[in-house]
Amino acid sequence: MRKPNMMEAKKRTRAEIKVIRDAYIVPSSINNIGIDKKYFLRTYGCQMNVHDSENIKGELEELGYTEIDNYEDADLIIINTCAIRENAHNKVFGFLGRLKHLKKQKPNILVGLCGCMAQEEAVVNEIIDKYQWLDFVFGTHNIHELPQILKQHLDLKQLIVEVPSNEGNIYENIPVKRDHPFKAWVNIMYGCDKFCTYCIVPYTRGKQRSRRPEDIINEVKDLIKKGYLEVTLLGQNVNAYGKDFTGLDYNMATLLKDISKLPIKRIRFLTSHPWDFTKEMILVIKNNSNIMPHFHLPIQAGSNKVLKLMGRRYTKESYLELYQKIKQAIPGASITTDIIVGFPNETEVDFKETLDIVNKCKFDSAFTFIYSPREGTGAARIVDIVDIKEKEARLQTLNQLINKYTLESNQKLMNKMVPVLIEGKSARNEALLVGYTDTFKLVNIKGDSSLIGKIVDVKITEVKTWCLYGEVNNGKN
Repeated sequence: MRKPNMMEAKKRTRAEIKVIRDAYIVPSSINNIGIDKKYFLRTYGCQMNVHDSENIKGELEELGYTEIDNYEDADLIIINTCAIRENAHNKVFGFLGRLKHLKKQKPNILVGLCGCMAQEEAVVNEIIDKYQWLDFVFGTHNIHELPQILKQHLDLKQLIVEVPSNEGNIYENIPVKRDHPFKAWVNIMYGCDKFCTYCIVPYTRGKQRSRRPEDIINEVKDLIKKGYLEVTLLGQNVNAYGKDFTGLDYNMATLLKDISKLPIKRIRFLTSHPWDFTKEMILVIKNNSNIMPHFHLPIQAGSNKVLKLMGRRYTKESYLELYQKIKQAIPGASITTDIIVGFPNETEVDFKETLDIVNKCKFDSAFTFIYSPREGTGAARIVDIVDIKEKEARLQTLNQLINKYTLESNQKLMNKMVPVLIEGKSARNEALLVGYTDTFKLVNIKGDSSLIGKIVDVKITEVKTWCLYGEVNNGKN
């Protein structure tokens, strides 16, 4: 048994980051264990979690399992979890309650939990204490060990907990089953060393470590051969890519430039920390049309006092300076953000400063949240005197302002022609197709299904806060 340890997870040493290419092994005794069996995988959280789930699916399908959408019919259920906010915790434990009932009815079902919650010491202690009916738990550092963990459980017939807390290495050559036929996630780095006081990610994902450029570029080349049109480069803080390299002068601007030379139609990247966004990055994006003009740039708060308490390492003035540099270099760019309200002891003055920066930036959209304390983080130790009702009222006020500017941003596209990658049929209306503009705005389109998987010119004919409606320009692609 390996249990997570928050103190170990916090350590940062000069230990060499290893690139390990042969760690994924399938024991011969379980080679075809999934033949004629079905699996269900539920994912909570960010794009990194979504891509982790693609790796888990790849491993399970190599074992012979087939994916299904109804967990009640599955032989194997895995929950890939998120630790960012309390709401995600509650959803996971609520779903575990349903699975406990199902397992009583069908005791042969295997149920496992993984992801960021599994890296939390308190969560694993609670599972060992109250959820012994679970079959296995693994973390973010050892996804490649899933076949061995399954074998261990099947041999011992008991709860297996394999969650190492360490700084982390890089594991290549893990199977992947991609969720989309022409859009792909590509990890460029793992972990984070920023230690923002509200954030548990540095504890659950390990230290900042960058994949080798040749591995990333070869993965993108392979995707191009398979017909992919869009890649999104992923990391907890992609702008810091390459800072951990020794003896190699290679950074995010260099990587973007090299990938932009490949015959890939669209390049995106998530997520950016304002502190690491360089002039060189802006210049590369400006000069390469296949790098999409959409920037997700979390501000988190508009008060310098709160930003300092958050450990964000920039001021609102420096953020605004970066914002203006992007807008001046790339006038049509869309900029989205994250904002937390109700950080411990945020005053009304602090909150009004956040509203002020929203009024200055007029963000295209934003993810907004009430602060949620995470055990083990610096902010969780602050005694908070702000009432939850006040925090909820501030969130409502903020959302009304964000929605105003989102609609205004969308209205600028009315009657304009924009390029849209058609992704598929609308889940709400099968008569419509859906896709995203280069600036990452959702568009609903009337059109034939033959357009799916193509980038087409669309004239925007109707504008709403959360989406656009448009018509294809004579089927041009």
